[in-house]
Amino acid sequence: MEQYILFEIGIAICIIAAAGLLATRLRFSIVPLLILAGLAVGPHMPQFWIMDLSFIKSASLIEFMGQLGVLYLMFYLGLEFSVGRLFKASRAILKTGFIYMAINFTIGILFPVLLGWPLKEILVVAGIMTISSSAIIAKVLVELRRAARPETEMILGLMMFQDVFVAIYLSIVSGLVLTGSTSPVLVLKSTLVALGFMLGVLLLGRKLISLLNRLLNIPSDEVFMLALFGALISLAGFSESIHVAEAIGALLVGLVLAETEHVERIEHLVVPFRDFFGAFFFFSFGLSIDPLALTDAVWPAVIAVLLTVIGNFVSGMISGRTSGYSHRASVNIGLTITSRGEFSIILAGLAATGALLPILQSFAALYVLILAVLGPLLTKESKWIYSKLGRLFKWPAIIDKSKRKQKGNIAAEN
Repeated sequence: MEQYILFEIGIAICIIAAAGLLATRLRFSIVPLLILAGLAVGPHMPQFWIMDLSFIKSASLIEFMGQLGVLYLMFYLGLEFSVGRLFKASRAILKTGFIYMAINFTIGILFPVLLGWPLKEILVVAGIMTISSSAIIAKVLVELRRAARPETEMILGLMMFQDVFVAIYLSIVSGLVLTGSTSPVLVLKSTLVALGFMLGVLLLGRKLISLLNRLLNIPSDEVFMLALFGALISLAGFSESIHVAEAIGALLVGLVLAETEHVERIEHLVVPFRDFFGAFFFFSFGLSIDPLALTDAVWPAVIAVLLTVIGNFVSGMISGRTSGYSHRASVNIGLTITSRGEFSIILAGLAATGALLPILQSFAALYVLILAVLGPLLTKESKWIYSKLGRLFKWPAIIDKSKRKQKGNIAAEN
């Protein structure tokens, strides 16, 4: 039956395309529709002759293509940003990162404590509820054309701050869950490696801009693209080998190359890969969820979602306002960082390996699914949400640029 893998991939692409067409018709983000499309098929579906909607044989290939999608999404987002902007905002990022963690990690600890779950389960749930999804956030920012907005530098900074936290936290939790103990030396080592790698790439990249300009001065688009993607995937793979998320490695490459004179050419070439493989990530995420196993965790997941939305919104508002952003930009920060995804699934897998409470698997899957759908929706409707909250809290009204321009023209005529 191996010869049907190509046919399965073709079916998957057709399903993804159908989800994209529906999203276009509804004028809605494609991300939740791709996840729901993956959820609708998968291992629980029957096989109809050679049409196997379970995607069991092609699952590993779909997952790999989705992994590439995360790399291209984060790489492109880095291109829209720059190392210079990141360094300028570094002090604000550290301050707001601690604010974000203090609020959301506290909520993540208190919620399972109130449910009466054991210590190991509490630590796993705290991680699941604290870390945002880099892949979903990157996709939504690009899709809504918000990559160039001022508050995006804060969102990207928070994502990088969270990755350092992940390196520390995963070391602690995996040690406790799998072996029953933690090593302070290993935790410190993981932290220093993650920080050293990120700072090293950024600083070295700034020093080598002129060299990169010469190396990338390649007339052939084919050779240029191969050199570019070779560097991207190699550095992302290396970052994974030292326990820094490969998505952050891809983001770092984009941040460095954003300073070069070839950035427009790079953006033009990477967009088709970003969209094609990015769609596979969200589809494969939906495939990984078994909807038949979600019923036991409905209420804990729904309550956790409400707490997460509130916690992210409050931390985003405080982070934004203390860093000098407007009320509207702060609202955008709080709503954009709501989505949960890949790290939550990793922690759920760790809980399964450590034979923790079985409900954690269903809880994580349903919690991530709801926020993966709700997060992009909240981000898309941030203007409407701000207008409603603005009336309540007396925030400045949104000025319609087209109306302001019309008034300016009338005043000029008069």
